Amino acid sequence: MKEWIIETSGLAKQYGRRKAVDHISLQIRKGDIYGFLGPNGAGKTTTIRMLLGLIRPTSGSVRIFGKDLRKERMGILAKVGSLVESPSYYGHLTGYENLEAARRILGVDKSRIDEVLAAVRLTKDAHRPVKGYSLGMRQRLGIASAMLGQPELLILDEPTNGLDPAGIIEIRELIKSMPAEYGMTVLVSSHLLSEIDLMANRVGIIRDGALLFQDGIDVLRKQAAGSIRLVVSEPEQAVKAVAATGNFAVRQDGGLLLEQLPDDKVAQIVAQLVYAGHSIYRIEEIKRSLEDIFLDMVGGGTSL
Repeated sequence: MKEWIIETSGLAKQYGRRKAVDHISLQIRKGDIYGFLGPNGAGKTTTIRMLLGLIRPTSGSVRIFGKDLRKERMGILAKVGSLVESPSYYGHLTGYENLEAARRILGVDKSRIDEVLAAVRLTKDAHRPVKGYSLGMRQRLGIASAMLGQPELLILDEPTNGLDPAGIIEIRELIKSMPAEYGMTVLVSSHLLSEIDLMANRVGIIRDGALLFQDGIDVLRKQAAGSIRLVVSEPEQAVKAVAATGNFAVRQDGGLLLEQLPDDKVAQIVAQLVYAGHSIYRIEEIKRSLEDIFLDMVGGGTSL
């Protein structure tokens, strides 16, 4: 039986007539890096706020660590670290001093400060005022603060938003290390599929509050598998000739469009068509990217 760290059932949030989150059922396993993906305004942050008990669902349930969030909120959240939207700091204080303020609230050992600073690679800058930090350094400090209580679950809302390429890489590599090095399960939201593809093993795609896809990132990659297109003489007859074998899925689009096949199978079809008297004018591979799949799901016109 799978051990679900997060499990929601029919989770919904409605503001008047607007459905911000529409009866979604998330399932996140222990050790996952779960990419929560969708355009801006899709309902990601609203969902995260419900998972953290910051807003009350209109309907549905949230179970974290197998426990009902409504009944055991304080005990659950003691084992959850989070970074939602932009972290706030005391700019005149150093990174160390900001973490000390958070540590006192959490009541954890003082040694944790040095540990989390090392984890996010801020040891050298620990005693600089935060107002002099770059955006990437501030994001890393926010993650360090979220890690102070040694959480079993880390929830990060758009942690790479606004960062330059170097900052994005830093945060990405840090997140990827979480399960193996710190035993954490991570839920990370983003509107950038390219980032989720590079760090997550499972993904959930949300649009207009509804969950459109939830599975392994490898399953999403399989959906992006390309096809083979043959431009031939007399395409209608060529389609019939290939379809008659019963071995290949084929359709006409001005030529022959085949599912992705091994090279020897393509060669077999070409030989069959030539034997039947068809001329082969061109063979091309048509590839779909993960971004194409994502845009198909969320709608190409949606602002990202």
